[in-house]
Amino acid sequence: MNMESYAKGNKLFRSYFKKNKESLLNLVKKGQSPKALFIGCSDSRVIPDLMVQSDPGDLFVIRNVGNFVPPYKPDEDFHATASGIEYAVSVLKVKDIIICGHTHCGACNHLYEVIEDDSLVHTKKWLELGESAKTSAILSLGANAPKEDLLRLTEKLSITKQIENILTYPNVKKRFENGDLHIHGWYYYIETGKIDYYNAESYEFLPLNDLIED
Repeated sequence: MNMESYAKGNKLFRSYFKKNKESLLNLVKKGQSPKALFIGCSDSRVIPDLMVQSDPGDLFVIRNVGNFVPPYKPDEDFHATASGIEYAVSVLKVKDIIICGHTHCGACNHLYEVIEDDSLVHTKKWLELGESAKTSAILSLGANAPKEDLLRLTEKLSITKQIENILTYPNVKKRFENGDLHIHGWYYYIETGKIDYYNAESYEFLPLNDLIED
């Protein structure tokens, strides 16, 4: 896709803007008040707004490689994701946090490979945040399990690990324990569009569609 294609896309978007001008300008006048913080992977196949058909202003989105959440460590270098979490929770006062992983995740796949390219120095460091999920997957299935089985389990376990990590943020933990903030783990199937959610009571991922009331 070249710049002309993007220009044509923006022209179409401006048509959408004109049709929804009142609601969009309200976001300018009143400021944003998103319903949820969505932490997702930078993977171009993951499209938060399309996945749930949300409107502009509904989601405060943080995207990074592997949808990882660095633990609360103010002296570390992972400030971009950490500051986004703090802003969403302490300033915007979102009521929900969604941590969304997905199938065929490149970050999880690279946990099982040696990265020899020295230009990926930041990527190597960042992927350390996924090592605990990899270790748990290997302990569960065995090191000789089929790689695809290991990858799918690693992707799911990584979501639960990121939930643990986000609860190390003081204000997240405080609001969560007060019942003022809800944390959700989602697993998106890029091959079907389906989403599963993590059920903390049964320790399993179940279809998000099950939450729809008839």
